Amino acid sequence: MEFTGWPPAALEWFDGLAADNTKDWFHANRSTYDDAVRRPFEDLIDDVMDEFGELRVSRPNRDTRFSKDKTPYKTEVYAMSRRPDGAGWYVRLGRDGLSVGGGLYAPERARLARVREAIADDRTGPELEQVVADLEAAGLSMLREGALKTAPKGYPVDHPRIELLRLPHIAAATSFPVRRWLHTAQAEARITGVWRQLLPLMGWLEATA
Repeated sequence: MEFTGWPPAALEWFDGLAADNTKDWFHANRSTYDDAVRRPFEDLIDDVMDEFGELRVSRPNRDTRFSKDKTPYKTEVYAMSRRPDGAGWYVRLGRDGLSVGGGLYAPERARLARVREAIADDRTGPELEQVVADLEAAGLSMLREGALKTAPKGYPVDHPRIELLRLPHIAAATSFPVRRWLHTAQAEARITGVWRQLLPLMGWLEATA
């Protein structure tokens, strides 16, 4: 089916889950999850697949094996892709609104090492600096959680691109609060617009894989 946005029932479902995160509540409201939350994600994926490739919708269940929080369900739903170079697109919906991003998130150690080599290289690093500056000027933010407090091993603390070298992810995102357009087909244009802004970052990651 054609993507027409997430109906208001989707946000009501998130509110209800936040208030009663139990298996009983989830199963009693499963049809709303299927129709108002998951199906629009699947319709969106069908619409954008030709340009951005296939994304996969997250499962609603939380992995509670190693967590003190034993609530069984995630209070957000997201779809993401992963290319052979590890980078991918991301879109998330929760009760607070929509988040959209892309890039290389939590790469394996060897992949992160190659990225840092490319950042440090004076032939490829300045290009990423400019890409990041352009993204931030457009209102996107680099993901900085987990950034190192000092330089990675083998790099000087006074490297001109030390802030990029400290990052554990080379990805950027932006967030939208709940607005009327979220319930319409206009949401697709907002999402794909962000992804197109991220194409230079995705291109840099592919070229330096």
